[in-house]
Amino acid sequence: MIRIAAVGDVHFGDDSAGSLAPHLETLAGNADVLLIAGDLTKHGLAQEAAVLAHDLTGAPVPVVAVLGNHDYHCDEQDDIRHGLELAGVTVLEGESKVIDVAGETLGIAGIKGFGGGFAGACGSDFGEPEMKAFIRHTKAASALLCERLSALETDYRVALLHYSPVEDTLVGERLEIYPFLGSYLLAEAIDSAGADLAIHGHAHAGSEKGATANGVEVRNVAQPMLQRPYTVYRLGYSDQSEESATATRVG
Repeated sequence: MIRIAAVGDVHFGDDSAGSLAPHLETLAGNADVLLIAGDLTKHGLAQEAAVLAHDLTGAPVPVVAVLGNHDYHCDEQDDIRHGLELAGVTVLEGESKVIDVAGETLGIAGIKGFGGGFAGACGSDFGEPEMKAFIRHTKAASALLCERLSALETDYRVALLHYSPVEDTLVGERLEIYPFLGSYLLAEAIDSAGADLAIHGHAHAGSEKGATANGVEVRNVAQPMLQRPYTVYRLGYSDQSEESATATRVG
């Protein structure tokens, strides 16, 4: 069994020092890895990321993160990434990471993703150049996610994003903003490559659980929605109460 602690949208600022570190002390006994699904900072400042990096320094499990839209606000995303990496955090943007857990391998493909909407209510790369650029950015991100997931030859594969790949986990948000919270293209990429779990943030007022068309479990871990420091999901455990006790499950 692999235990994945996850949270997103921690929105660290200059006044956030020490707000996460005490909760990380319990990770060693409860999780094998910590995934952070973007929006690491409030305003996209490197100094805000430095506060988070200090809280994450010495985390008892590997920490893997993607950036979110907030982290791009001040064009300091490269400095944000560098500062976190100095603290031992792996930051992914169209990249992957493999972690060994008690003889099994966990592959994580990470990308921020982007918006565009969902089937029946989505944008297309037609018309004005601004609209085409919007959707083509999502298409490029989705293609890269698919490529990185497909290349993982691990026991388990997880897609880590900021934007949502499905509508299910947006329930609770206003319908009008769905196109700015995620895209079905991300789900198509996940289904095409295959994964055991997809994790995202961004939807503060959304719902925790959803699934892609092919049945890949999707979890929204935005901290304002979770209302806790992190949550833990389990991959590969057997539930004897179910007919197929050997099936991979997300708990």
